[in-house]
Amino acid sequence: MSAIEKRQNLDITTIRKQFPILNRKVNGYPLVYLDNAATSQKPQMVIDAIVDYYTNYNANIHRGVHSLSQEATDAYEQARKKLQQHFNAAKTHEIIFTSGTTHGINLVANGFTTLLKAGDEIIVSALEHHSNIVPWQMLCERTNARLLVIPMLPDGTLDIDAYDKLLSPKTKLVFVNHISNALGVINPIQSIIQKAHEFGAAVLIDGAQSCAHIKPDVQAIDADFYVASAHKMCGPTGVGILYGKEAWLRKLPPYQGGGEMIAEVTFEKTTYADLPHKFEAGTPNICGGIAFGVAVDYLNSLGFENIEAYETKLLHYVTDKLKSISGLKIYGDIAEKTAVISFNLEGIHPYDVGSILDKLGIAVRTGHHCAQPIMDYFKIPGTVRASFSFYNTMEEVDSLVSAVIKAKQMLA
Repeated sequence: MSAIEKRQNLDITTIRKQFPILNRKVNGYPLVYLDNAATSQKPQMVIDAIVDYYTNYNANIHRGVHSLSQEATDAYEQARKKLQQHFNAAKTHEIIFTSGTTHGINLVANGFTTLLKAGDEIIVSALEHHSNIVPWQMLCERTNARLLVIPMLPDGTLDIDAYDKLLSPKTKLVFVNHISNALGVINPIQSIIQKAHEFGAAVLIDGAQSCAHIKPDVQAIDADFYVASAHKMCGPTGVGILYGKEAWLRKLPPYQGGGEMIAEVTFEKTTYADLPHKFEAGTPNICGGIAFGVAVDYLNSLGFENIEAYETKLLHYVTDKLKSISGLKIYGDIAEKTAVISFNLEGIHPYDVGSILDKLGIAVRTGHHCAQPIMDYFKIPGTVRASFSFYNTMEEVDSLVSAVIKAKQMLA
């Protein structure tokens, strides 16, 4: 274990043993998993929680008087409580279980269909994932509202001066990611939220990329809505959360109709259940929600201050190493970012680089990363993106750098 690892109070050797997949080989090489921005790997305790649910108390929740149903309900609602505490929501019912970040965004976009009128304006940033662009475009088509865009600057940050000029009494909603999935840039969300509130606008923060690296406090930042996915936080796929201030959640109509979200149904009229069930139609991903709570427990046991400090060391180390390679350009190379390196080799397509890295057992992401406007801004087809987690090592950085050099030699 290196001195850096010891100083940050993370025993990386022990941590890596808790992730079974990190022991495997790919193409005959030890796996170097550097695609954490797409999805994180899962510790054994999360995998065990899923197996335990299906093995010992699989049952539908909220509806049964039998013991298995009560056990499942208790575990699921305890997970909701854990998430409320983790995100520091004021009330447990402000945490809505979803299938992921995209579901949460669409839930809010659908709800605002009844609250917007022609001529209203909504603002999105140029750094967004497609999931935080397309639903708002669809909302504008339904309501004849206008979609305005906060432009980006050459260093990958947002043009906040331009944002100030976009805000007006017509502004009803603002959407921005906490951290860019394509560049790793951390946006000044607290300032963005405060400025929007001065005009009475609501703000939704896409936290998909932030929650694995930092611990958001939704009350401190004063977000109206905050969305996240479990699978980027060492949890399972197919589950996430929408945090919403109670006042806003009560204003929005239900997103889907069905069981669980009703209070009373007749053929003449249906009344809806109270929060959070108003937005949770049908049988949910029960084991996913329970395992999400376990994943949050695991991350908190490591300590987000330790995670952030260690990943910052990884970021500085890999940045310095890659900058030594001639012809390599890093996009979003600023101080305020997480451990994501998005780069290209001059004259070489990112897909070709990624393919060679894969042959050497190194998993990275190539392409536009569902953030095509960013790539259009830089006039490139995409990037090679290496994204790190607390279970990555300095030795894996060295393997990445060596492999990039080899790819350059082979493709130049």
